[in-house]
Formats: sequence, C-alpha cells, structure tokens
Amino acid sequence: MSKFFKKLGANLQTTVGFFCLSAFLIWLKTYIVYQTDFTLGAQGPLQHFLLILNPIGTTLLLLGIALYFRGRVAYWLMILINLLESIWIFSNVLYYREFSDFLSVAIIGSASSVDNNLNKAIGGIIHLGDFFVFVDIIVLVLLLLFKVIKIDKRKIKKRFALSITALSFFLIFADFGISNADRSGLLTRTFDNNYIVKYLGLNEYLAFNIFQTHKQEASRSAASAKDIKPILKFIDSHQAPDNVQYFGKAKGKNVFVIHLESLQQFMIGYKWDGQEVMPNLTKFYHDQSTMSFDNFYNQVGQGKTSDAETMLENSLYGLPSGSAMVNYGTSNTFQAAPAILSQQGYTTASFHGDVASFWNRDNAYKSWGYDYFFSKPFYKDADNPNYNVGYGMKDKIFLQDTAQYIQQLPQPFYAKVITVTNHYPYDLDKQNQTIKPFNTGDNTVDGYVQTAHYLDQAFGEFLAWLKASGLYNNSMIVLYGDHYGISDNHRPAIAKLLNKPEVTNADLANFQKVPFMIHMPGLKGGINHTYGGEIDVLPTLFDLLGVKDDNYVQFGTDLLSPKHISIVPFRDGDFVTPQYIKYQNQYFYTQTGKQIDFSKDPAAKQAIAKIQDYVDTSLSDSDKVITGDLLRFYTPAGFKKVNRKDYNYNPAKTKAALKQDLVSEPSSIFARNHDKSLVDLYKTDAPELKKDAK
Repeated sequence: MSKFFKKLGANLQTTVGFFCLSAFLIWLKTYIVYQTDFTLGAQGPLQHFLLILNPIGTTLLLLGIALYFRGRVAYWLMILINLLESIWIFSNVLYYREFSDFLSVAIIGSASSVDNNLNKAIGGIIHLGDFFVFVDIIVLVLLLLFKVIKIDKRKIKKRFALSITALSFFLIFADFGISNADRSGLLTRTFDNNYIVKYLGLNEYLAFNIFQTHKQEASRSAASAKDIKPILKFIDSHQAPDNVQYFGKAKGKNVFVIHLESLQQFMIGYKWDGQEVMPNLTKFYHDQSTMSFDNFYNQVGQGKTSDAETMLENSLYGLPSGSAMVNYGTSNTFQAAPAILSQQGYTTASFHGDVASFWNRDNAYKSWGYDYFFSKPFYKDADNPNYNVGYGMKDKIFLQDTAQYIQQLPQPFYAKVITVTNHYPYDLDKQNQTIKPFNTGDNTVDGYVQTAHYLDQAFGEFLAWLKASGLYNNSMIVLYGDHYGISDNHRPAIAKLLNKPEVTNADLANFQKVPFMIHMPGLKGGINHTYGGEIDVLPTLFDLLGVKDDNYVQFGTDLLSPKHISIVPFRDGDFVTPQYIKYQNQYFYTQTGKQIDFSKDPAAKQAIAKIQDYVDTSLSDSDKVITGDLLRFYTPAGFKKVNRKDYNYNPAKTKAALKQDLVSEPSSIFARNHDKSLVDLYKTDAPELKKDAK
C-alpha cells in the first residue's frame, strides 16, 4: 500500500499527474451535483452510465488545452479552467433550485432586465453546501503554493496533447451516439433541457444552447412570407368556434386582468393555522357570477412571468430558452390584445409597481400597443423601502395608488394589474404577517403562505373599492396565477402541503394548476372542469367581449367553445389532457394518477402519440412565429399594424395625455364624478400608510 501512495505521489509531481487529478475532481463534483442538486430522471443502467460518462469528454477537452503549454502556465491554466467550470456548475445549481431548469445564454443576457432585488433572491436560494464545488480548487492551489505538488517544467509531448483532444472528441461523439439511440431526436425536439443535460452533460447543454440561440437569431433574417402559410393552415385546422351562449356577453364592459403573482390553485380554499389562507379569493372563486376553472395550468418556460404575459396577451407560447419579451419584445411585430382592443375603442393600460424595464416591459408593451404603462416612477414615495418588498411595491400600497390612475382611464378600458408581493423569496415584514408560516421545514416554502395571505387581503381591498367607486357593475374581472410559486425541487414540502406521504410526477403535473376566474355581475358562474392553460385565455376573453378573432394567429382555443382542444402543452413538451398526463418522461392516467403500462394499453400509446404530435407542432410553430418575426408578413383584415413610435410611457407625457382625455373623452369615472377623485373611497389597513399618516 505504501508503494502505491509513493507512486501516486510521484505521479502527481508531473504535469500529466496534475492533469489527471484535476480532471477526476471536476468529473466527481459534476457527477455529485447531477445526483444531489438536479432532478434529471435517469432510469435504467444505460442512462445512469451516461450520467457517469457525459462529464468526461468536455472535461478532458477543456483541461487538455493546458497540455499545449508547459510549466507554470499549464498548471494555472488548469486551475482557471476548473474555476470557470465550477462557477458554471454553481450558477446552475442555484438557478435550478428555484426554476427547475438550467441557465441559458438568453437568461444570462437578459439578467439586466430582471436584476431588481436579484441579490436578495439568490441569498435566499443559496446553501452553504453549494460552495463544495470550489473546495477542490482551494486544495489544489494550496498544494501548489506550499509546494506539496511541485510544478513540472518539462514540456508535454504534442502527440500526447493531441491524443487527449482526440479522446475527448471520441467520448463526446460516443456519448451523443448512445444518447440519440436511447432518445431519438434528442437535439431536434429540444423542448426539455433536462434531457440534454441528462444525456449529454452540462457543458454540452451550454454549447447547444449557444448554437440554438444563434440559430434563433439567424431565423429572422432567413424568414420569408411563405413561412407563415403552413402555420396559418395548422391554426385554421384547429379552430374552435365561439360559444354563442357567451359571445359578446361582456361587450363594452371594462376589463380588469389581475395578475396573481406565483399563486397556485391549491391555495384556493386552503386552510392553515385554523384559518382560511385566502378567504377573499376563495369567496370570489365560488361566487355565482364567477366562472372558475379548476383544471387550468400554467405553461411557462424560462421566461416565467414574461411567458405568462406573452401567452395571455398574444396566445403565443414563451420560448424554450430565455424570454420572448426580453429578446424579441422590442423588435418583433405583434398582434396583441391591447392593440386589438385599442382599435375597437378600448383604452388599454398596464400597472406594475416596479421599474419599467423589468422583463423589458417598457419596450414590449409598445410593440403590443398599450396606450398607457404605469410603472414605479408614477407612484408617490415608490422608492420608500418600507413600501417595497421583494420585486416591487407591496400590493396593498400599490393597488391603492393604482386607483388614482384607473379612475382617469376613459371607458371602456382594458387594465392589467400586476401584483408582486407573493413572489419568491416570499419575504414579508412582521407588521404585515397575519398568519403563521408553514412548518414544512423548507425555508424557501414556509413564507409562501404569509405572502399569499397578504395578496388575498390586498385583493379584497381592491375589490371593495371597485364596488364603492361604481366600476364593479360595469366591469369584467379576470384573475389568473402566472406560474408556480413552489417548484418541483421541493418535493418533501409539497407532499406535506398536500397531506401526502410522497408526491409522484402525476401529482407534480397537477401542482402546476393556477387559478383562473372570470367574474361579471349577471354572468352565469360555476366551476368549469374544462382542461386548459394560459395559452387559451385570449380567445376566451375575445369570445366574451364579442371580438371576432378567427383570422388571428393564436395557438390557444376558447375555453368556452364546445370544440375547445383540451390538450395543455407544457413548454418542455410534456402535457396534460383529461385522459393522460406526460410529466418528466413518465405517463399517467389523469383521473387515477396511475402510471400507464403501454404493454397492457396499446390504445393509450397510439392516442398519446397523436397528442404529442399536436403538442410538438404547436410549440414549434409558435417558436417560428416569434424567432422568425413572421407576423410582419401577415396582417389580419381590419387590424392596423402597431407603430411603436406612437407610444411614450414618460410620466409627464402620460399625465398630460390623461388630462387631455378628460376633455376629449370624458367617460372616465373621474370625469363623470365632476372631476372629483374617488380614491378617498379606497380603504386599506396597510400599516405603513397608517404610520405615515400619523
């Protein structure tokens, strides 16, 4: 044994020995992260073998660069490569922990548009154990500095360096060949990044993502008018006619779309610590004038909230990588709800208690045709730290301040109100905590109930003002949860919240449900069990508003239509239907949650193949519309193209325009109240405002 260690020690005194040690340590920590921090869903000996194999090829390739140098340069180059590799692993561990996905070039590039309070969010995600990926670097550096390992100044033979490079490429291509045999179309049907990392590795995922991003950028310049034709044909063949019973029921009404940040369906009616967590929303959900959908799913990808907005306003999916609002919101042609409704006499406005550039809203909203966009600069004392938490103004303060602008909007109007307090990391100061935190033992999850309860209180106050101001009787109120609040990576906590010993992938698929409600006095309400998602919101609202949308490019279908397509595609290519669930490469019967044995049910296999084809085509065609900017080649009859130069969200100019509206279009509730404010009717128990009043 002593001879072995002596020989090992002697080998470590060579450049090749140090190279082998560095390669082993990078491989080891990558594999450990695969097993402990990512949920890659490896099944069977082959996939587990690929998890072992896939870090080796690129590790040898990258570290092998140092072998073309000699002495001190070679050693410190290996340390630098190890450091860069560790930073990449570390960053993905943090990102995956919250979003169940991997970093992309687009997400990294768009960080500046979503960096508000980002450091605080990362601080909540990070674990002390995450830093273990840097431990080997520290050890190697110390071994070199204290000359336990001495730098070998001899030059490595070029033939050896070339052999290592050749071996690395062989392993990379061998891995790809085996992976493609096990998962056909791995890189051609790229909706799920987990598959790419599981089969090919974290570094290969980055390389492919860079290629994919470049391809998306190139697709716009290569696109032509003929590319829209097959997409129009696909959409036309899947049209769902309007429901004659509901068509135009809300025509001429004001529309409020209230964005319930990170709110999941399971919170409706949920009780905790002896009280109902969301009594106002639960009562609203069951109101006789509310159509509530209990099988409504979020369908977001990496763009999260921005994906939800893109689907809601355009009936286009978010992208497989990055955010469509960030990457294409400034340059692309859109035919969005605000533009369509503006051309039918509506005033359109969006309200958000954060900076205008968040998710590139200040540019994307111009492309979508919003008349007005009220962001943080419009709100008095908006930078007061006591008025803010997480990603913007606290909901109670934000909604009360929003009332002053809503009362000035000419009617009818379309107003989207974006709440943010129920956003990760679910922090709330003690004076606003009116319910105990969950006791799952997961710090990321436990505060969720407190911010959700606060959101519910804020909504209750806002609804009371709508009634007091008179807007309630002439408005359709739409509420929707934009995406999950608790990611799949918190399985033990989810199981505890759902009162289950453990959760399956079928449970996690259904955990993607978010609230969706449409309320209007006199509307025939009830619980609608139709399966749908955010992609279906726009055609549903247009049905109720009496807007004919047959010629628009929309990938959702009217939830009220008797021919609504009850297939809910997820951004990664998974799906839910009333019969079947596909989630994380497993298949289940929707009604029972039991996993499907295709050998016993071949009919299910055939049905699922057809569903998958629809899902893949929908996602792919939507991607083509966005990345190729195909709507520039197609203008529906009666629609006027949006000119971004017509819009300006400068506070001074916006306020001047509202003032002018009082004269030219005196239909706002402010004008009808003889230019007297109705904000005094707004009642809130926000403790910050009470203190300031004193």
